[in-house]
Amino acid sequence: MSVKNNIRKILFVTIWCVAGAGMLVLLIAAINKRNSKACKGYRIVINGNNKQIFLNNKTIENIITDSNTKKLEGKPISTFDLRNTEDKLKQNVWVKSAELFFDNNEVLRINITEREPVLRVFTVAGNTFYMDSSGTQLPVPVGLPVKLPVFTGYPYEKVKNHDADSILLNDMKKVGNYILNDSFWMAQIDQIDITSSKTFDMIPVVGSQTIEFGDGSDCQAKFARLFIFYKDVLSKTGFNKYAKINVQYKGQVIGTKRGGDMQRSDSLKFIKSIQQLIQSAQQIQSDTARQNIKPLENNSPQEQLDGDEEFSKQERDSSGKAKKSAPKQMTKPKAGASGIGK
Repeated sequence: MSVKNNIRKILFVTIWCVAGAGMLVLLIAAINKRNSKACKGYRIVINGNNKQIFLNNKTIENIITDSNTKKLEGKPISTFDLRNTEDKLKQNVWVKSAELFFDNNEVLRINITEREPVLRVFTVAGNTFYMDSSGTQLPVPVGLPVKLPVFTGYPYEKVKNHDADSILLNDMKKVGNYILNDSFWMAQIDQIDITSSKTFDMIPVVGSQTIEFGDGSDCQAKFARLFIFYKDVLSKTGFNKYAKINVQYKGQVIGTKRGGDMQRSDSLKFIKSIQQLIQSAQQIQSDTARQNIKPLENNSPQEQLDGDEEFSKQERDSSGKAKKSAPKQMTKPKAGASGIGK
């Protein structure tokens, strides 16, 4: 009985081996037959939310045909080095990924994913570039502006992704991505200045005060507090009452009063402006986001640091020393620069 079972097992394995070998032979034959055929053309598809702003079919054609010196149609499929062509395409800084293959109709399919800039950056030297979500530095093509969050005062001429520099880069991406995806803040924040302490001071479109934001931590909560302050305070008082608005400390909005009284006409103008901005916002913060926020009003920058007992108690670290506020100086881009890319 055991001998018969062994014979059956051997026959079963043999049959499957023969079937597998036959399939392999057929597959190789099919591949060889296909490779012997000629390319019947190519089709380029470029993917990206920017609707192919920076890449177009002509750019890709120039790469795969070596500036039209090589003809692809009619060329044997076996002579194509698709991996090498993909690598050539990726040398273009705007190409995030490239996939090439022949379909069943012998047509070369070229699928390109374009890089999407999420920030525009101005360096301390006045140079500018775009940056995508991966931190890749991208050039700013002439005549192709994109509305993006603008950061000024970047301390390096090239993007740095290592060690302590990566912290600043990640904070920039957090803040920039939040603004980019919120229609209200895209309309209201003109630029974000990087301070010497690598924190952020924001310059609004409506109003002349500085928004001291701190670093990129608790980004969503800071914007929520700031929106409530806009909605409940500035919409009634106008912008010129405060020279500075500080939201970097948890659960607080600190407003530093401006010296002197503003004109009534200016007050009404700014109140109307902020009310219109709030009404046009598409993403109103939920009332559940409220944290009993009330502005801690100060008449001078020094009072903002030392004069409020509640602030002093809440913002001490484990060593008992009070935390310091971010530097107040800002570096703006050259004249006319902030409007570009915005």
